[in-house]
Amino acid sequence: MLKSINPVTNEVVKTYEPHTKDGVKSIINSVDKTWHHWRSTSFMYRGQLMQNLASILRSKKEELAFLMAQEMGKLKKEGIAEIEKCASVCDYYAANAETFLANEPIQTEATKSFVSYQPLGTILAVMPWNFPFWQVFRFVAPTVMAGNTAVLKHASNVPGCAVAIEELFREAGFPENVFRSLLIGSNLVKEVIQHKAIKGVSLTGSTPAGKSVAAIAGSELKKCVLELGGSDPYLILKDANIEEAAKICASGRLLNAGQSCIGAKRFIVVEEVYAQFLEHFTHEMNAAHFGDPFDEESTMGPMAREDLREELHQQVVSSMEKGAEVVIGGEIPHRKGTYYPPTILENVQPGMPAYDDELFGPVASVIKVKDVEEAIRVANDTEFGLGAAVFTSDIKQGENIAEMQLEAGACFVNDFVKSDPRLPFGGIKTSGFGRELSIHGIKEFMNAKTVVVK
Repeated sequence: MLKSINPVTNEVVKTYEPHTKDGVKSIINSVDKTWHHWRSTSFMYRGQLMQNLASILRSKKEELAFLMAQEMGKLKKEGIAEIEKCASVCDYYAANAETFLANEPIQTEATKSFVSYQPLGTILAVMPWNFPFWQVFRFVAPTVMAGNTAVLKHASNVPGCAVAIEELFREAGFPENVFRSLLIGSNLVKEVIQHKAIKGVSLTGSTPAGKSVAAIAGSELKKCVLELGGSDPYLILKDANIEEAAKICASGRLLNAGQSCIGAKRFIVVEEVYAQFLEHFTHEMNAAHFGDPFDEESTMGPMAREDLREELHQQVVSSMEKGAEVVIGGEIPHRKGTYYPPTILENVQPGMPAYDDELFGPVASVIKVKDVEEAIRVANDTEFGLGAAVFTSDIKQGENIAEMQLEAGACFVNDFVKSDPRLPFGGIKTSGFGRELSIHGIKEFMNAKTVVVK
């Protein structure tokens, strides 16, 4: 049985009967059958349905935000913003898919030669709970607009969101089996990937989950796109606007209660401004008010599950035992709900979880370095490579560091890392491979077919 558990009260909101193995096979076969028709529909037709979907998302943003708050504790205002972003990615691909996938003529000795982009078939999405609508829509909008069909295995703690997304597609007028949600546990993912109708896999999640899915997909010779964990470094240089940088860094760390793969996590500060930054950063983190997601005064909600909070706290405790020092936070509050306070650790060194691992919650590691060269070295001293940022008043230097010296899929100057439908999104190293969003994302699950006419 799949359960929705409210992280504010720890009470079961609703239970869902999972699909059986036979039920899963039946759904996949139906989606595959629909693909053979869907692939031949026009971009105009698909775009109209996608625009319908965008309109419905906007009209239901309050109730969908409520659902997210109930299932994983997201602030209502953050949930509304997430739904609006989902609508924007639907509009973006409705407007641009045909142009992105137009035939590309190439000059050869032949009378005519070109590249044609053709959909692969039914694609499996394995998605996490932290952005339960956005993670799905940034995958499904380009995938469906390109002429593929899709099935979703959502995180087991947000089954209500999975069901709601399927209902949204149906309400928008899409054929019933263009998109379906599979209410299953992770134990059935291997069998789904191995189903002959599944032609590719997109996973957003942890690095261990990504390795597991990649191994299965590889054994089946099926394409996969992986957006995995991150331990994003933020470099604060001596010429940065320290007060502004501290505000942005705190926002980047506390968004979604710190439960974001591209959340700011390691703050690498040159020693000349270390004390000044830490003072302002501590003030900004301390100003956060964690409470009920429906309370307008709350700036941070609870963590999504009790086990996730416990794992985070153990990382903090282990780092402290190895010499890290707590500036603020670091203790589980005595109150109902899976809350964890904004926490700052300093004197963070290699060998500590706060240095080596991803801290998936509102905990910041502040690291002092002597100069910009050491800052870059420490930033890249990680197995992850999702996002990174640099704060400096020397824009030319900041751009050079972002472009040429930081090892990550997305590097920002004087802002926290965020995704945008117009820009490719993804990581390197153990943060995954492949790209979502933009023109790059829509081509991931396409056959770039060479056509030559003599």
